[in-house]
This record gives sequence, structure tokens and C-alpha cells, in this order.
Amino acid sequence: MTDERILFSRPFRAAAELANVAVVLGSDHVHGDGPFTGSATARLRAITGAPHALLTTSCTHALELAALLLQVGPGDEVIVPSFAFTSAATAVALRGATVVFVDIDLATGNIDVAAVADAITARTKAVVALHYGGVAVDLAPLLELTAQHGISLIEDNAHGLGGTWRGRILGTIGDIGTQSFHDTKNVHCGEGGALLLTDEKLMCRAELIREKGTDRASFLRGQVDKYSWQDIGSSYLPSELNAAVLDAQLAEFDTIQAGRHRVWDIYRAELSDWALRRDVHLMTIPPERGHTAHLFYLRMPSPDLRDGLIAHLAQRGVSAPFHYIPLDSSRAGQKYGRTPVPCVRSAEFSSTILRLPLWPDLPDDQVARVVDGVIAYSR
Repeated sequence: MTDERILFSRPFRAAAELANVAVVLGSDHVHGDGPFTGSATARLRAITGAPHALLTTSCTHALELAALLLQVGPGDEVIVPSFAFTSAATAVALRGATVVFVDIDLATGNIDVAAVADAITARTKAVVALHYGGVAVDLAPLLELTAQHGISLIEDNAHGLGGTWRGRILGTIGDIGTQSFHDTKNVHCGEGGALLLTDEKLMCRAELIREKGTDRASFLRGQVDKYSWQDIGSSYLPSELNAAVLDAQLAEFDTIQAGRHRVWDIYRAELSDWALRRDVHLMTIPPERGHTAHLFYLRMPSPDLRDGLIAHLAQRGVSAPFHYIPLDSSRAGQKYGRTPVPCVRSAEFSSTILRLPLWPDLPDDQVARVVDGVIAYSR
């Protein structure tokens, strides 16, 4: 066993972070909506092409804001993939609506559109689609389905900043897109997120909700002479310190992505033959989709073999964790949601997946150690 442990993830350090933070601390504006909030927002819009973007304190809060914008409430249902993080489900449950859990496509880990179609009822208000690993959901039939039933599509794009589907940028294709800037994401500010919008009316209301229900944003633009309480809302605006770090990160977006794709491409090339011999499914990218190299996963033939590989790599100093536990099987999922059809593929995906270390500055020799460790697994 080596003494040098290979971390699963390491937050990227952008060159201008400390200088930006020093500027904020030396100013009289440390709260949100300062110069770095404006600059980071402009950079985010340039990367995504979104007409409107609002920084938030987390992707969780962006999803909560989305539920408020769509007026989700008691009696409503929102369809969510079972294999996902808790944030989309909690955003729905907080509004008093019912979370409806559906299964995934084993090939990508993304929501299964056929399962969505079967789960739609007269009470369905929206569908939340997570682009797992930064690989786009099968959007053509999903967009057709939501349009046919007059329901909204929320893109949970926590993994997918800069990802594409048929040349279109993820997070800008549905009615609302949400981003995460948690420090495990490609671009981060420790904790943070964003809301992406194309609808001007939704944007106007989103500004109110994000600022505790006030029209403070209009006041700062000189559009009103004082601001006051206009709507329901909460404190979803990040501080200027977070925005300063995020601005530095977004400025190096291309560098970050190149580093991550370098590692992803090595894993894919070096492990393909081993995977074929061992009946292991490597992460693959379907046609017409540009991925973000947010993660690289293996799906093992059985849970025992998955757990064995995790332990084998740990002995070699390599951290390779599993991922989400299906939401429909959780205590809160059973309390706040319903599952029309058992999510058997979510359970299989969850019990057989592990993720390999992936971050932009992961040294080539450590990437080689990871590859060698995986190939040496002989069970």
C-alpha cells in the first residue's frame, strides 16, 4: 500500500481568487450584488448563452426558487428521478407538493422519459431532469412530452455547466435551469449556485424572491426610489466574497475543462479493454451530446464486485466512492413522495456504480496509478 493517497476530488484554485477576495475585504461592499456579482454573472451568461442568470447561495436554493417561481404547492406533483441528490425532492416537499419518483435509463443514469410519461397525472406541475455526470438527458421526447401536457421542465444542471445537447447549452433548454458551484463541482466558490432563465417575466419575479421578496434589485438599478416588500421570498443572494471566488473560477473555465477532459479521456481509453473482458460498463457519451467530464464512473456486474473494487482501490491509496442512494427508498422519500412503479434500475445503478478520482490538476502519474489499480482487480 502506498502512503500517498489519491483524493477523489480536489477543489480547483484559480489564480485570481486571493486577489479578488482581498479587493472585496478592502472595500465597503462585502454583501451581495457588488462588482464581482456582476462580473461573475456576465461570465456565466457568456458560457451558457442564457438571457438571464442569477447567482444563488446553492443549487439547492436555486431549485427552491424554481419551485416558488412555478407556484408549486399543495395538491401538485413534481416528477423527479429517484437516482439523484436530495435537493430537487426537498424543494418540492418544502412547497407542500408531492414528489413523484421515477426510474432512470441504465445507459446514462438519467431520468427515463418513458417512466415520466407513465407518471404524469392531472396534478403534475413540473418535471425535474438531472443531467447526470454532465451528460444530457434524452431531451427531444422529454420536451415533446412536457409541451404536450403543458407542464414545466426544470433542468437540474448541477453537473453540466458547459455541456451540450445537439449544440444547445444545458441549463438553457427547459423552462428553468439550475447550476451548482459547490466545491465538488467543476467550477466552484465553496458553496454557491445559479438560476438560468429565458422568460423575462420569470426573471422579474425571481429577482424579488431572491432578495427576500423585495424590489431591491430595481432600486440598485435606479428604477425605483426606495425598495419594499413585494412578494414572498428568502435570502438566496450570495455574498460578494463568494462571487469574487466564482468570478476567478469562471475566468479559467476553459483551463478547468481541459484538465478534467484529459483525465476522463485517459480513463476511457486505458480501461476499455479491461472493462470489455470483465463485463464492466464504463461511462459513455451518447451521440449529439457534449459532456463536461464532471465524473467518470464504472458499473460493475454485481454489488459485491463493486464493493470489492472500492476496497481494493482503498488498499492502494485510491479513493473511489459510490454515489446516490435512490430517493424512493429513503425515509423522507417515502414520507414526502410516491413511487408509481418500483425504481429497480435506480437501485441497480446505485448498488453497482463507483466513481474514479477526477480533478483538473490530477497528476498523470496518479492517473496511471488509478488505472493500474483498477486493472489489477481480479475478483
